[in-house]
Amino acid sequence: MRAAIPSAQATGTGKTRVAIALTDLLIRAGWVKRVLFLCDRKELRKQAKNAFNDFLSEPTRIITSRVRTNASERVFLATYPAMQKVFQSFDPGFFDLIIADESHRSIYNVYGDIFHYFDCHQVGLTATPVDFVTRSTFRLFGCEGQLPTSNYDLEQAVQAGYLTPFEVYEHTTQFLRDGITLDGLSPQQIQELEDQGEDPAQYDFSSEQIDKVIYNKDTNRAILRNLMENGIKDATGQILGKSIIFARNHQHAMLMRQLFDEMYPQYAGKFCQVIDNYDPRAEQLIDDFKGEGTNNDLTIAISVDMLDTGIDIPEIVNLVFARPVKSPVKFWQMIGRGTRLCPDLFGLGQHKSVFRIFDHWGNFARFEMGYRPAEPTQGKPLAQQVFEERLNVAEIALQKSEIAAFDAVIDLVAQDINALPEESIAIREKWKEKRALSRPAVLRAFAPATVARLRQEIAPLMQWRNIRGFSDALALDLLIARMQIAVLRGSGEIADLKIELLDRLASLQMHLNPVREKAEVIKRVKSDAFWKDVTVADLEDARIQLREIMHHRAKGGSQGLPPKVVDITEDAGQMQFARRSASLKSVDMKAYQQIVEAELKKHFETNPVLKKIRAGEAVSDREIDSLVSLILTQHPDVRREHLEEFFSETAGPLYLAIRMIVGMDPEAVRDKFTAFVQKHPKLSAKQTRFLALLQNHIARYGTIEVERLYDDPFTVVDADGPDGVFEDEADLTDLINIVRSFGPTVGERPEDNPNERKS
Repeated sequence: MRAAIPSAQATGTGKTRVAIALTDLLIRAGWVKRVLFLCDRKELRKQAKNAFNDFLSEPTRIITSRVRTNASERVFLATYPAMQKVFQSFDPGFFDLIIADESHRSIYNVYGDIFHYFDCHQVGLTATPVDFVTRSTFRLFGCEGQLPTSNYDLEQAVQAGYLTPFEVYEHTTQFLRDGITLDGLSPQQIQELEDQGEDPAQYDFSSEQIDKVIYNKDTNRAILRNLMENGIKDATGQILGKSIIFARNHQHAMLMRQLFDEMYPQYAGKFCQVIDNYDPRAEQLIDDFKGEGTNNDLTIAISVDMLDTGIDIPEIVNLVFARPVKSPVKFWQMIGRGTRLCPDLFGLGQHKSVFRIFDHWGNFARFEMGYRPAEPTQGKPLAQQVFEERLNVAEIALQKSEIAAFDAVIDLVAQDINALPEESIAIREKWKEKRALSRPAVLRAFAPATVARLRQEIAPLMQWRNIRGFSDALALDLLIARMQIAVLRGSGEIADLKIELLDRLASLQMHLNPVREKAEVIKRVKSDAFWKDVTVADLEDARIQLREIMHHRAKGGSQGLPPKVVDITEDAGQMQFARRSASLKSVDMKAYQQIVEAELKKHFETNPVLKKIRAGEAVSDREIDSLVSLILTQHPDVRREHLEEFFSETAGPLYLAIRMIVGMDPEAVRDKFTAFVQKHPKLSAKQTRFLALLQNHIARYGTIEVERLYDDPFTVVDADGPDGVFEDEADLTDLINIVRSFGPTVGERPEDNPNERKS
């Protein structure tokens, strides 16, 4: 019996820990013996192995090649590409549980055979928000509707204190918003271009082309300066905290690093590094950035894709979007790089309470307006296109009574069918159809029913052919098949297809020996005589001789001009910098709570209003307003309307909202419980423990609702909460009255929110 379970969890909420806990539980229960954990990159496999070793005593093994059937390990870890190469060397029942990290449609499209092959339970983990998980992914797990088996999103995690909230600042410049065009340039900017030997009249670059087609140094200086001046600093307040800059491409990343070293020579060399696939030291640089390598100075990582997902570095406090992001899935995964909690980051007891995002491309605004990219349509695989086009050639050749052409292409169709790998699970499920339809007599009869079955049942199986190293040859097969159809139909389309073929031949690298050996064939196909009365057979002969050298084409044709790098001074008057919503209300509120809490705690011992609130004494509206003014004075970037919106989220009066932040004086709490203890002198050990928990909670949070007494941690004392601890109804009533004395009075409990001022 096979069970498939999809689980969606926000980045940083412990998908790997869930996998480990599930593995431990099922192994101890005797339900599973061997577990396979799959992920998509070596770095993530390394992180997962370390986590399994930290929390589980079971032996682990990384799969890079075949594994003996009597292997003693319980937990196996592999990347998808590594497992794809060896999975058929295992018995289908070797694993009892497969846990797939980042299980989404692209994983199953490419590595689907792995999941079909093994007969075991499967759990799919993803950090993709439920709104953006495709329906096809849910169908893979047999989920009805669009709901995973379990879901724990970013807002829930932030609200519960398991992830760090974030602040968002938008910072844009003239060129990032409007591009670089002649009409938008000032006389001074035009002069700067001319001094650099440029013709301003030729400038018509859209904003989308900035840092892609044209790079302006001063635009990137503004991005770097904003980070260095406004980013969260380390414990000293002097040096920038760990930061990731998401760059558009390798050249953009290298330019930003060069500019950083020029702007901040005191940090040049080790402080700021580019981490991308161009650098063979990328894995070492990631270790350095984590603080596990040889360069502890690495503080700013300029990333091109490598740090977008999966990397776990809790010390990150600044994220810089120096690029537009069009995928909402990737966008929220990138934000997840900063959400990890980090205790004592700024000193003992000084935890990471918020991180900062600088958005230079309006990404938050884009997704807040409901932008969603169209779900990509799955194009037909190349081998399937070739197969279907050959069926078309056969049909038309038969209609035109071109029997020689029909026989030739039917032989190719048979070769395609026989090339299907029968060891693949998808082919194995259709082996009867494959064997029946590949029989020469059936193919040569080419009955309409046979053609329909070839299209419906065999053509989709072509995606499982391994065409690695042969894609250029297959692309030529496809082009030639289309040309043969045009010749059979006498269509004028042959002229356009001829141009495409000649373009491909022109890009062959003639200095290479395999290509030079085919020089006569290439010369003949390029000649006018070849095309004067070209036949299907002529094209087939050319295909056979040319397909083996098509991979020697110069990729991309002629290299275009390199991207342009200029240095035009950005107009300081057109730079815009402002704090904006995080697009998640609970995240915004949590960020404001951090600001309010940090400021109020500075004044515990000196502010008379706070002393009264912590002692449980009554305070006036004027005294509350003085506290709000204190926060606004100390934090000019906090707007009053946002602060009032934060306070209005609470269900009671303002003094209670503040007390929930600053807590209550333990002595004042103890005084209120003294009367209860004196009235009930014969309290049991269980009751005393419950009261101690309750007093500690109120001292920390200032108040508590009666309903919370029936939740953890109070249900640890007794599963029924206070009902199971105080069996006497009168005792329970007295306790509840004390609990309510820490909340609003009867007159302060209207249906309307008391924090929303009446007009």
